Amino acid sequence: MSNNARGDLGRVHATGTPDEVGYALGRAGRGAVHRHLIGSDIWKSVNAPRLRPRVADMTRAVRAAYPGIWQELRGMAKGLDLPIAEVMAWNCRGDLLASVPDGCTTVALPGTDPVIAHNEDGLPFFRGACFMARVQPGDEPGFTAFCYPGSLPGHTFAVTDGGLVQAVNNLRLTAITPRMPRMVLGRAVLQAAGIDGALAILSAAPPSGGFHFTLAQAGAGRIVSVEFGTGAPAIREVTQPMAHANHALHLDVPQTITQSSHDRQARAETLVSRPDAAPLAILRDTGGGGLPIRRDDADDPDCENTLATALVHVGQQGLKWTVYDRISETPACSGGYERA
Repeated sequence: MSNNARGDLGRVHATGTPDEVGYALGRAGRGAVHRHLIGSDIWKSVNAPRLRPRVADMTRAVRAAYPGIWQELRGMAKGLDLPIAEVMAWNCRGDLLASVPDGCTTVALPGTDPVIAHNEDGLPFFRGACFMARVQPGDEPGFTAFCYPGSLPGHTFAVTDGGLVQAVNNLRLTAITPRMPRMVLGRAVLQAAGIDGALAILSAAPPSGGFHFTLAQAGAGRIVSVEFGTGAPAIREVTQPMAHANHALHLDVPQTITQSSHDRQARAETLVSRPDAAPLAILRDTGGGGLPIRRDDADDPDCENTLATALVHVGQQGLKWTVYDRISETPACSGGYERA
């Protein structure tokens, strides 16, 4: 399959108890995880014996703070037919390792009706194995999220039934001792009623692996940028067109900035500052003097390729989203939300 061929983005409907939701998500990713992931170097790295005490510590933290998410992880392990300790380690990968193959570029255009667009860059062997999950937990708001096989929702891009929009970028922070998995915090944000609830979760969180969230909400007319991982997040209202590409711009903490992250940030800032800035065109850009924003190279230095692109229009009365799994005018899927 060429990198610009349709990726057959799957669809999964997961509903019920946290255990049932996790099981459905695990079953959806089981084949790809067993074919590609468990034999990979990154899987072996996060499951190294020396890291087991750290995984155990974070497991205790999740069970105490987010028992429902722990049950979802446990159900996912059943669906994947893998030990829960290994699945937990995988979902702690950004907390255990300073650099993991979770890339991404986000573009945000503020205004009365904001726009958020996002390239989801990940392991190339997952091309065609990722899926859009429609999740309807029994006692929580539902949401739709892009999911990797074997991973919790909430660390890529998602929209909730409350009109919350979440787009996520990896930060490669160093000199941090994580106590709570960043992916669990991302999943917890999908339970929030809106931006303020999401910020409360992240502001109260202990140190974790680094993430950047771009958040918006139907009817709110605002975009918020949040860099977190230190235990004291950098929260900023987005008042000018913004791009973000995998390294902290506002957290004062040691970090690794890869060449791709540097080049994508510089190129995206140039493009987003133009009066005619078009989010999809920016995220599909392969120009500039460095490594490209749109990533299709089999030899990408960060071992990442663009697996999907999301475009979300956040209006006063609702939102509309489209997801593309190739460079095309025809989206792979789309949806919307209307305020009651």
